[in-house]
Amino acid sequence: MTPLTPITHIMLMSAPGCFRALRYAAVVTQRTSGDATPAGSLDGPVLVVGAGLIGASVGMALGRSGVPTHIRDLDSHVAHVAASRGAGSLLPPEPGPALVVVATPPDDLAEAIATSLREFPEAVVTDVGSVKGKPLAELGARGADLTRYVGGHPMAGSERSGPFAASPDLFDGRTWAVVGRPDCLAHATEQVELLATTCGAKVVRMTTEEHDLAVARVSHLPHLIAALTAAQLVAAPAEHLALSGQGVRDVTRIAAGDPALWQQIITANARPLAGLLSGLRDDLDGLLNSLETADRGHLSRLLTVGAEGAAVIPGKHGGPAVRLEAVNVAIPDEPGALARLFADAGAAGVNIEDLRIDHDPGRAFGLVEIDVTAGTSEPLMQALEARGWSVHR
Repeated sequence: MTPLTPITHIMLMSAPGCFRALRYAAVVTQRTSGDATPAGSLDGPVLVVGAGLIGASVGMALGRSGVPTHIRDLDSHVAHVAASRGAGSLLPPEPGPALVVVATPPDDLAEAIATSLREFPEAVVTDVGSVKGKPLAELGARGADLTRYVGGHPMAGSERSGPFAASPDLFDGRTWAVVGRPDCLAHATEQVELLATTCGAKVVRMTTEEHDLAVARVSHLPHLIAALTAAQLVAAPAEHLALSGQGVRDVTRIAAGDPALWQQIITANARPLAGLLSGLRDDLDGLLNSLETADRGHLSRLLTVGAEGAAVIPGKHGGPAVRLEAVNVAIPDEPGALARLFADAGAAGVNIEDLRIDHDPGRAFGLVEIDVTAGTSEPLMQALEARGWSVHR
């Protein structure tokens, strides 16, 4: 199974659409047993139900590809903002949607899917919620005909929310889990996969159980760890916070996500997450014991396994992890400084793979940590120093 990229989680739901309408080509080729791009074309029009960050981004991505898209939301103001940003028409699709993408909060997922299946009896229905098992069980208990429903989940998002944060390129190069079942119509599965590729994402096929365990591991558990770490800062004295660097910012960034949304996500995926937390608790008990007994061997093993885990996270574009080297550059806090640094790195023929900016609270400059592929750090340092930058490893 292809591992999912650990990106901050977001929700989306799909609404159904009729098996007709305009078609848009999206050629695909089989890659691996779990990783695929579908062959065929996406049926339109598409109705997006829910105009938040993900729903609006889906509408904008489909609009970018020329797919007729309509969007609605219980909050008419939110729907209007999304439509004004190019997420789709506020008019109802006529004679009806071929595909509905529902972007509602987790607690509303099953109801919205069931409503879409009833309201549009010829449409394919998908969702892009972060959890699949709970809404599927609720739909089964309602006796809904699920042959036209195929779960989906784009692994993309932001700690920001709402249609003002939406972007048509949010899903470009991201992983989109398509969670089919044996009872799904083949056409329905195909259309959901084409939705993902039309939005610019890469399809990974998973079962319901695989998906919920995977997102618990790469999304929900990291969010809880970030929240627990950030909570330790609330009562910290100011002089402690003054020492904050990029490390604590990296670890706690995703903790800024909407607490109400995350409460719904965590409780919906409680069982897989509880199993992972139990293992983490055992590791914490072992860590505490090693600190109390000064057992450096156990601590070393824990840190080594942690480094090994970080190394297996997929690299950019979903490819294998690439060994990187860091170059630190002092940069003045003034307009154009970062652009000059990028230009000088480009002139040196070195591609910047990633970067972090650590601001110095006591001085008018910061430190930019640039990640480059192994073997290119020395040439980059020499080129930047020749252009007057203060550089070190």
